[in-house]
Amino acid sequence: MWQNHSLFSWLCGYEAQRKQMLKRAPEGALKEFLSVPFPAVNTPYSSLEILAVDFETTGLHAVNDKLLSVGFVTLKNNQIALGTSYHQVIKTVGDLQADNVLIHQITDDIKNRGLQLRSVVEKLLEALAGKVMLVHFARIEKQFLTQACIELYGMAPVWPIIDTLMVAKRRMDNRDVSYDPSELRLTPLRDKFGLPEHYGHNALNDAIATAELLMVQVNNMPKPSEVELGDLLL
Repeated sequence: MWQNHSLFSWLCGYEAQRKQMLKRAPEGALKEFLSVPFPAVNTPYSSLEILAVDFETTGLHAVNDKLLSVGFVTLKNNQIALGTSYHQVIKTVGDLQADNVLIHQITDDIKNRGLQLRSVVEKLLEALAGKVMLVHFARIEKQFLTQACIELYGMAPVWPIIDTLMVAKRRMDNRDVSYDPSELRLTPLRDKFGLPEHYGHNALNDAIATAELLMVQVNNMPKPSEVELGDLLL
């Protein structure tokens, strides 16, 4: 299905960047992550190893705000491997604002018993090696993980991303019919496909919800069995 030469060049660029960064990366989790090649762009969706990831944060600015929690789960062979589920609150400096506690249900007491940022990022990079990252609204995860890696390692890696929001947006744009941007949020999209309600603003719950959404999005494409990584990449 996938025939876009420019996208092929773009992914090759990612591979070239990965190899260059590998030479400069410090020993440890980041170097180990960069040591594993990315999946080929023509890899069938059914053969992909995907890591659905979600972050809960204190705000939307990656430099000024902090990661509160990370959740992820593996999607492989078009099945969610619940045994790979991971959820961890991060110990951040300073007291949380009341609206943070209200939204995420993470109190200062819970936060102060969390793990250090380095431990959580190392766990994420280990799980992400050789996989494609799956998110909903990539800007948050991309910017916050980039900032965390810069703080921890002095450099940020590159990684291929599937964004279920963009998968939905491309489909709506191709219909050439106006729509409300709010329709692209995770819950309305799940409702549209008849997926059950989920408890949001929990990193692991949202990661699982995003994985479920991608599965049904692919299943509703014209030729699901022919979908490749290149058809889904951000």
